[in-house]
Amino acid sequence: MSELFSTLSLRDLEVPNRLAVSPMCQYSCEPDGLATEWHRVHLGSRAVGGAGIVMTEATAVEPRGRITPADLGIWSDEHAEALEPITEFVRSQGGVPAIQLAHAGHKASKTRPWEGNVPIRPEEDDEAWEVLSPSPSGYPPFDGDDPSIRRATHDDIEDVIDAYRTAAERSLSAGFEIAEVHAAHGYLLHEFLSPATNRREDEYGGSFENRTRLVREVTAAVREVWPDDKPVFVRISGTDWLDDRPSWDLEQSVRLAGELEELGADLIDVSSGGLHPDQNPSGGPNFQVPLAERIRAETGIAVGAVGGITEPEQADAIVRNGRADLALVGREFLRDPYFGLRAADELADEPESWPIQYRRAVE
Repeated sequence: MSELFSTLSLRDLEVPNRLAVSPMCQYSCEPDGLATEWHRVHLGSRAVGGAGIVMTEATAVEPRGRITPADLGIWSDEHAEALEPITEFVRSQGGVPAIQLAHAGHKASKTRPWEGNVPIRPEEDDEAWEVLSPSPSGYPPFDGDDPSIRRATHDDIEDVIDAYRTAAERSLSAGFEIAEVHAAHGYLLHEFLSPATNRREDEYGGSFENRTRLVREVTAAVREVWPDDKPVFVRISGTDWLDDRPSWDLEQSVRLAGELEELGADLIDVSSGGLHPDQNPSGGPNFQVPLAERIRAETGIAVGAVGGITEPEQADAIVRNGRADLALVGREFLRDPYFGLRAADELADEPESWPIQYRRAVE
């Protein structure tokens, strides 16, 4: 058996294989943020396709935490009810349903990517809103006019922590088995982590301890309401790829990972970048895997590797060689919903098989 199709035990949860669908925004909701049939088919087909973990796109914990008005949300019981049929179907196919809990911070209130991906302002668009930021002076120069920015007050910060806590409770009621805190890609928690965007001078800015305070408080709040037998993940950007200025880097990521483990996090989902348009990533296949590998080696916490994973042998090698515990696949699962089943075929794993309804096409 290949290592990719070995089980992964996290607390009392046993994941059937080491292949996960990475969170991928679909921008396919109405402004109410409710899951639609698109989400049910999109996520359900990847469960049919053999993924061990099927994770939602970034799911906003409050309305102002959406990237666009078309984002998925979980800020009410109605949102949880709309997601429940999805978790039921994913489980029925042998997969583990997971949700990424997110707040877009000052990258919120934008048009969808195919509509320009530019900020929209409340005075110009009824669907726009004022966005939160650790410090407006740290807002990077994206295309379009700057959004209407609100520097997060202490009350705002408490509201965000509470929103994550109640979103986790609703996620549990909707049937999710894994909750992931999104602290990467230039969204709110990452904006607080990085000195490139956090210019605060209070207890949430300046030192490493202060800049990491919010993600630690959010993780603790989620862990507080998430059952002891179920895992919590945290996605981070391992580095900002901004070597020419004070920024978030791998050394800080290693340190944070150890502290998150102490707070009850079970796996660090290691991506990178997304904070600033001046980023200069190395690129190429597996270019982010060394980030995950170093965090795993120096802390011992389980890690997920993501980015540019397109081939079964490549994903298997990442796990087999101890570079990561989980391979998160995004674009390849968009191109091929049955990537997991194809990987099992190519790696000659007996436990995986195509649904009986499809077998005549592959036998």
